Amino acid sequence: MALHNEIGHLGEDATCEYLIRRGYKIVARNYRLGNIEIDVIAENETDIVFVEVKTRTTTFGDVNPEQYVDAHKRRFMAVAGNAYIKHNRIDKTLRFDIAGILWNKQTGSVADIHYYENAFSPKLRTVKPSSYSGEWRWHRR
Repeated sequence: MALHNEIGHLGEDATCEYLIRRGYKIVARNYRLGNIEIDVIAENETDIVFVEVKTRTTTFGDVNPEQYVDAHKRRFMAVAGNAYIKHNRIDKTLRFDIAGILWNKQTGSVADIHYYENAFSPKLRTVKPSSYSGEWRWHRR
């Protein structure tokens, strides 16, 4: 496995530990819908959370890892998240989070973690589970 893949998995592990300590249950890791992937899916009693994890060993200038989640990636996360909730018939509050992990290669541990709850709200809309008309609309309770 390539070094950047290993570092990415370490960042996902750190994010899962972070979420578990805050009372979340990890439902899935590396959920795929075609070539789209959501790194971590977690839930508690009221929320389902889709998390994109960006792990780097260094900052490039003043750019932190989480700043690499662009509009294109957010749109893909919304599509995959929509498919996940429809397929599994989930009726919880949806949230899209971003975790930026700075990994220290010398110590083999997390140097810094930035976790952003509700980092973005997708413009893509989802179909309510009870809707069969095919009309797209975002469903929030």
